[in-house]
This record gives sequence, C-alpha cells and structure tokens, in this order.
Amino acid sequence: MEFSWIYDHRTPRKLRSALKMYGVSSSLLKVAIYHGGKMQINGEDKWAVDMVNYHDKVTLILPPEVSNDNVDISPAPIDIVYEDRDFLIMNKPAGVATVPAHNVSVADSLVNRVKGYYSRQNYENQVTHVATRLDRDTSGLVVFPKHRFAHAVLDEQLKKHLVKKNYVALIEGKVPAQHGYIDAPIQRDPDSFVKRMVGRAGKASVTEYWCQESNTQASLVKIRLHTGRTHQIRVHFASLGLPLIGDKMYGNCSNIIPRQALHCYWLSFYSPFKKTNITVTAPLPDDFQAAKDYYFSKVE
Repeated sequence: MEFSWIYDHRTPRKLRSALKMYGVSSSLLKVAIYHGGKMQINGEDKWAVDMVNYHDKVTLILPPEVSNDNVDISPAPIDIVYEDRDFLIMNKPAGVATVPAHNVSVADSLVNRVKGYYSRQNYENQVTHVATRLDRDTSGLVVFPKHRFAHAVLDEQLKKHLVKKNYVALIEGKVPAQHGYIDAPIQRDPDSFVKRMVGRAGKASVTEYWCQESNTQASLVKIRLHTGRTHQIRVHFASLGLPLIGDKMYGNCSNIIPRQALHCYWLSFYSPFKKTNITVTAPLPDDFQAAKDYYFSKVE
C-alpha cells in the first residue's frame, strides 16, 4: 500500500524525518526498512538518511498484511455505515462481541465478521485492526482501520481524546439535571474480574450528559465521553443510583429491553489521508426504539 506527500518545507530534511512529519511512526518506518516496505523520493527507492528538498515527492510503501490463521472467519454479514481505503465503520448489533473470546464454540465477533468480509472482498490487507470497542450488549458505531498506518493514526487520536463518540441511553429514574458532568474515578471492582466501580484508586473519568426526556420512571439522555474507561457510562450512572435500564451487571434486568439500553449513535475523527473529518451516525435499533416508546409515548 502506497502513501505519498509533496514536501512543502524550505528546510531540507532526512527522509525519515520528513515522513514523520506526515504521521509515519517509528514502527512504520521499521516495516518499510526491515519488513518488505520501501521509502522513496520522487519515485526512486531511498534510504532513511537521504535528504528531501522543497517540493520533492516522498513516498512510503508498506507490504500487504497477511491474515492471522488463528482468527476464524465468520460468514455473518456486517452493517457498513462508512468505508474508504483506510477505514471501515460499522453499526454493531447488540449481543455481538467486538473481539473474539477464548471460551466460545463458534467465533462470531465483529473481528471474525470483518475478517470474513475482507476475505470475500479480496483486499490486499487481511488483518482486522480494531480501534474502538463496545461492550457485547451495547449497540452502535465501531471503527476498524484497514491497515497498520490508519490504525497508528487513530490510536494517536484516541490517546489525545480527539475521537468523539456520542451515545444515547435510557436511565432508570429521573436524572438530577438537564445538563451535567459525572466526574468520578473508575477502578476495578476487587470482587470481580469484569466489573468496575467508582473509587479513589481509579483513573480519572468524566461523562457529560444532556437529558432529552424524563419522567419518574426513566430518563433519555445523550452522552459524550471525555475519557474512555471500561464500562464508564454504566458505572457512572449506577454510582448515582440511576443505572441504565436493562443493565444486569450494574442495575436490574428489564422486561422491556433484554440488554442495557445504550447505543453509540454518533462518531467523528480526522482522516489525514482524506484531509477531512469523517463523521457518521447510526439510528436507534428496534429494541431500543421500542423501549423508548414504552417509557415516553405515554402521558405520565
């Protein structure tokens, strides 16, 4: 896979330094130098120490990424919301894990499904890179970078909190404000390998929310995460005594919806390959819409 830029700086630089200016990491340079890739200036193969001058064309060529035989292929279809050469964004259904588990008889996570899709499309790169994740019973938008460069770019944005994700949730009871912040550190629950809890030893965690509708039974809220902790939304609202409806782990089972009522409906990040923001949305799934209608189509 080939990536090219026109070097538009007056100061000459070594090729490796010029490429780093365009987001090429040290690990990608190692792939180009030692693992079958190439670096070029004006279409000619060059070394990392060769000099780049004003208006030269610099190119990074990465070798194809071979599929991992230890990851099974699933023939199940995927709901693609957006796709280009660099990124695949899909709308994950509830009940499907993002990554494979070791204790299941049939591997049918998003990773397995995307691998099947890549295989059917006969893409050059067959590795399923995962950049964002959702809990098994949370629905909504998940990003799969389609090559190692895109993965590195998105990881860097995630570290800097530049990838924006908005959620919608149904909360048990009435939230205390129309607009609020939940600023409470989250740590592992010492009594569980899976569960998290609010605690002083935890990592800083901030959840912002806007109430859309509410009554004595439930609140419909839109949520923006300012940090990305495991189970953050579920833990934060449960810590207020307002768990998500249907959340068996942090609240109560529901006869209205068979899973936690949480959906990632909006996502935005910057693509340096297209030099523009990629922004996508995903509509409410049927089970969430039915639960919303149950609580808010009636007069209190």
